Amino acid sequence: MAEDDDRTVEHPNRKKASSQLTRVMVVLLLLASAAVVAVISLGGWSAEEGAKVFQIVFILLYLVLAYFVIRWKRGVLPMIAAFAVLVGIFGAVAAPGWFDRDKPGFASPPLPEDVLGLLCALLVPLQGALIVVSMHGFRQAWNVEVERPRGEAEPAAA
Repeated sequence: MAEDDDRTVEHPNRKKASSQLTRVMVVLLLLASAAVVAVISLGGWSAEEGAKVFQIVFILLYLVLAYFVIRWKRGVLPMIAAFAVLVGIFGAVAAPGWFDRDKPGFASPPLPEDVLGLLCALLVPLQGALIVVSMHGFRQAWNVEVERPRGEAEPAAA
């Protein structure tokens, strides 16, 4: 049995340009989603009634998930897709409500209602892209490990 000092563990799928691009795309989509939800939250804070806690949770959750993706944690990718479905549904349900508030008699939030409605509507395709890219990353098998003796050259990529 060889000692640990004689072997090294490598992750060959993490070195591929497609895997690196997918990781960057997932992180950017998570950060963009968190930013859009934060703008919606802050822009409509005074007019919102019950979803404030959920919005804060989703913002923080997306930031934590982005951190894990940066650290090559493949296991969070299906969770990202699941949360993206939830956030996309909330965006799709909330958008018409913001557009309906653009009438006399409603209290005006800090951002105009039509802008908040547009941001909620834009959140839906953003979450769709996040689902597709995160599931593509899951298929790339970032977790595959190859153990090699120290000093052995890595085989040439095909």
